[in-house]
Amino acid sequence: MNAKGKVFKYPDNVDTDVIIPARYLNTSNANELALHCMEDIDADFVKKVQPGDIMVAGWNFGCGSSREHAPLVIKTCRTGCVIAKSFARIFYRNAINIGLPILECPDAAEEIKNGDEVSVNFDTGLIVDITSGKTYNAQPFPPFIQNIIKSGGLLASLKKEV
Repeated sequence: MNAKGKVFKYPDNVDTDVIIPARYLNTSNANELALHCMEDIDADFVKKVQPGDIMVAGWNFGCGSSREHAPLVIKTCRTGCVIAKSFARIFYRNAINIGLPILECPDAAEEIKNGDEVSVNFDTGLIVDITSGKTYNAQPFPPFIQNIIKSGGLLASLKKEV
């Protein structure tokens, strides 16, 4: 499994209310919610994001509430991956649960620039900044977690086993 796309770069401590503002949580429709992904920090994100594009962020991405809405709207926007220096623990687990590929790699998150083109190999953890030519190594998930993500999330992976 791989991702390749343009980078949308964000700072440290992007909380779940920035990823999907709570004022829109009056619906559970992921497509409707995704229309507001990142709008308080990047009003044009949903207009510009293309399938496979990659979010890159600083420390503690996804801090705040424990709702699964935040990783769900990122995935629904067809973002290929989120690379961050670190993730809030509950966001990290929710991302796996809904099948959003994420990687922690402080060096990549620090050096990759907004607008760069990046490719990610989830099996090996190799991140290539095509624009700069630099490569980074993130720790890939073990195969059983990769299977959860490839299946589209925890519930989908369990249904495949039955």
